[in-house]
Amino acid sequence: MNIKEVATRAGLPAKTIRYYEEIGLIRPQRSANGYRAFRETDLHKLAFLGRARSLGFSIEDCRVLLALYEDKARASADVKAVAEAHLTRIEAKIAELRAMQATLTELVHACAGDGRPDCPILNGLSDARCCA
Repeated sequence: MNIKEVATRAGLPAKTIRYYEEIGLIRPQRSANGYRAFRETDLHKLAFLGRARSLGFSIEDCRVLLALYEDKARASADVKAVAEAHLTRIEAKIAELRAMQATLTELVHACAGDGRPDCPILNGLSDARCCA
């Protein structure tokens, strides 16, 4: 398969596929004229990477997961550890976003939103105590 076909079938942009090759996540064969020649195994890896990235796994996590996927002697505990670490990061980010939401909700409700110049939102954003 050429890059256009594999990109379509994997649901990834060709630019992403080239990047994955550049950083060593995939290694397509090269024809005599230097064009990439993707195999079904490359397509499968690209689809795997696309799904992992859509779940927010980092490139390094994907590298580890792909190595574990290809290692038939792997322990599922190793895979679970990578997923649990990522889940912990997601949960921390959600908590951070909820705190941001609560603060912004409070500021928006405090603002009358009328023609007066006094604005609790701007006051809250300029308050050094809010971010310390």
